[in-house]
Amino acid sequence: MMKRSDCEALDARDPLAGKRAAFLIPEGLIYLDGNSLGVLPKAVPARVMEVTEQQWGTTLIKSWNEHGWFDLTRKVGDRIARLVGAPPASVIAGDTISVNLFKLLGAAAKLNPSRRVILSDSGNFPSDLYVAQGFRDLMDDGYELKVVAPDEVMDAINGKVAFTMITEVDYRTARLHDMKAVTAKAHAHGALTIWDLAHSAGATPVDLTGSGADFALGCTYKYLNGGPGAPAFLYVRPDLQDKVQPPLSGWWGHAAPFAFDLDYRPAPGIIRNQCGTQPILSLAALDAALDVWDDVEMSAIRAKSLALCKTFIDLVEQRCAAHGVKVAGPRSMELRGSHVSIHHGQGYAVMQALIAANVVGDFRSPDMMRFGFTPLYTSFADVWDAVDILARILDGREWDHPQFLAKKAVT
Repeated sequence: MMKRSDCEALDARDPLAGKRAAFLIPEGLIYLDGNSLGVLPKAVPARVMEVTEQQWGTTLIKSWNEHGWFDLTRKVGDRIARLVGAPPASVIAGDTISVNLFKLLGAAAKLNPSRRVILSDSGNFPSDLYVAQGFRDLMDDGYELKVVAPDEVMDAINGKVAFTMITEVDYRTARLHDMKAVTAKAHAHGALTIWDLAHSAGATPVDLTGSGADFALGCTYKYLNGGPGAPAFLYVRPDLQDKVQPPLSGWWGHAAPFAFDLDYRPAPGIIRNQCGTQPILSLAALDAALDVWDDVEMSAIRAKSLALCKTFIDLVEQRCAAHGVKVAGPRSMELRGSHVSIHHGQGYAVMQALIAANVVGDFRSPDMMRFGFTPLYTSFADVWDAVDILARILDGREWDHPQFLAKKAVT
């Protein structure tokens, strides 16, 4: 059985171990929820203070030009592009993931006008399905949202599908779709692809260019540590950019926004996918958060991610199996993202007891405790300690108290 000293030895050999010092992690806290909200990079507060007090406070409206506010969506987009296998000028940062999804649904529909089937899967994040349902109902032109099981996606792609809408990493089970294979089959049948990278960007290697993906989007408040409600991002394959007709045609996407024409003319390239004025303070925070990635390769992130997940799974199965705990998702590590969910009949209460013991994960209905492993700041010792506390809680039924059984608004 693995010992804590074994995990300490892994930490001593970890090439990313030094990155932990770049983050503000409260003393004594084992934070395994970076797949929902990443921790605060230490560089962010000073950057936000500078933009607030010096730029907004002193330079005021001149900051749009003097401090590059107007170009910040593109600058940040290019920094994210490197992390998701996309070329410069193919990613734009801004808006929310739901707004960006609506934009891409409209873009894909316009590019494939003779078809009406939107194909998704039951492992998709429900919010994406809600947006697609709203889009379907708004169009009111025979559009159908077809939802199949994750392992049925490939078989469901046919000549009726207009485009697929898939989250690459299942938010519950961490199951990883084969982006290249799904995209290739979609293209072979004349369909387009939209990929949600919310649980991929900053956690797993993504190759948007090599896979031939048409569209993608993602959030930045998880593994990219951009902060609560941080701006999302949007990708359009370069050869499609000037063919896209944005369904949300705002002035920031206009070819000449300060000409104030009464008619909309889309800007060339990725810029046309912007809509209204973007949140500069949030973009500045995200820009500062991305500094920690400048010398990081996704191959190193992936190697540590898989090792952290495997260590957690092995320890849970060794120490907690007697309590009915079952690991969700694929057994092959190469088919997983960077989080692990485990089933337990009292999963919510157990998670609340863990949080009270300073081990923070989250809960997903009906019975999943979810633990995210963020390679930039999660240590192997964190993993050992977390499972040790989990085993103690299960062994002593420490979860069986009213304060842990009563559900809170946010789980």
